[in-house]
Amino acid sequence: MTLLITVFAAIVCTIVWYVRAPKSNMRLGTLCLMYWGASVMWFVDAVFEYIELKDAFFTPAAEDMLNDAFLGLSVVALGLVIWLVIVLIKDPKGVVKAALTKKAE
Repeated sequence: MTLLITVFAAIVCTIVWYVRAPKSNMRLGTLCLMYWGASVMWFVDAVFEYIELKDAFFTPAAEDMLNDAFLGLSVVALGLVIWLVIVLIKDPKGVVKAALTKKAE
């Protein structure tokens, strides 16, 4: 489930990045790279788990699937939080700077 969730997030993020690439400065490429990196990590984990478990790999317990789903969603959420921090620090549209330098009226 972790692999499936992160691959889905990476594909959606890549499509959004590709559609908005020429005119966007929101650093979506960074988010895409984080999700694709997580997908590669989970793929390698799945390969080694398959080598260890053989046929039992394809019949996981419901509890294991639920735990994996929560882990996958947590990875996607953490990626979004990291991306949001990067966007706020880089401030590509100057919104944070304008809000901080705005004088009280």
